Amino acid sequence: MYKVALNFEDGFTRFITTLPMEAVADAAYRSGINIPLDCRDGACGTCKCHCESGSYEMGGYIEDALSDQEARRGYVLTCQMIPESDCVVTVPASSEVCIRSQQADLRAKLFDINRLSESTLSFTVASDELRAMHFLPGQYVKVLVPGTDQWRAYSFSSLINQADGSVSFLIRVVPEGLMSTYMTEKARVGDNITLCGPFGSFYLRDIQRTVLMLAGGTGLAPFLAMLEKIQRDGCAHPIHLIYGVTHDADLVDMDKLESFANAIDNFTFSSCVASKNSSWPQKGYVTDYIEPGHLHDGDVDIYLCGPPPMVEAVDCYMQEKGIQPASFHYEKFAASK
Repeated sequence: MYKVALNFEDGFTRFITTLPMEAVADAAYRSGINIPLDCRDGACGTCKCHCESGSYEMGGYIEDALSDQEARRGYVLTCQMIPESDCVVTVPASSEVCIRSQQADLRAKLFDINRLSESTLSFTVASDELRAMHFLPGQYVKVLVPGTDQWRAYSFSSLINQADGSVSFLIRVVPEGLMSTYMTEKARVGDNITLCGPFGSFYLRDIQRTVLMLAGGTGLAPFLAMLEKIQRDGCAHPIHLIYGVTHDADLVDMDKLESFANAIDNFTFSSCVASKNSSWPQKGYVTDYIEPGHLHDGDVDIYLCGPPPMVEAVDCYMQEKGIQPASFHYEKFAASK
């Protein structure tokens, strides 16, 4: 048995003891600590942490969840990390989220479906249970695809409307995808929807400096929820969002971004489309539109949400440019059938 110190980003430290061949995430859960976790199979990267000291063996995982470069830098998937000595692990979340949060099934009704473009739709669910739910902007829930036993993960794209208990999500329409097929062909307002959560360590921290947000595709969703909170609470620091997509049809909710820009002091945004056939004025990738002023000489908090290739590209860009932000928070996602 080995002792593992879990250092949380708010300065709190909790010690756990692992059993022989027990993964850190399982030992933490047994001790009443919910390290952000989803798949338990080394496939999603939700439980990614950094091992500061100690030796360990890693079980199986895929490249999208943990790259070779990250592994060399000491990053681990706690669902696959088997300690071989006492260890110190930094958890990229607050102790309050991990120790007090509880994930539970929630019942709701389908409130609205809105086809935003050929590639994207939004849906809204509502219930009294959701009205009482607490989550941090940037987190996600798992949604049970009606008529199946399959769950799909979606980030909140809004805060909860206390008036009617409603909350919204963005979906990329995937050909023959379970949720996509349900939403485009079968769904009716009033359908029963089951959700479980909240999950995730990607969420808006207290804003103490310049913020740069980088969104790819439906990775815009968590930023919409963050911006809604910022609009509600106010912010004295500059915030810039760069929103990148592959095709023109993927560019959605521009009206919401314009509305946030009008309502939030110091908030600006830009957008770009990668396709060479695009008619959008700004073509290219999000890294093409990062300006020195957005980085504030490194005194910046960077938030990134997008598909794995985009996340890896931004990470490589930052290393090549020698950019060392005050904090760097990211969430990878891949469209699933």
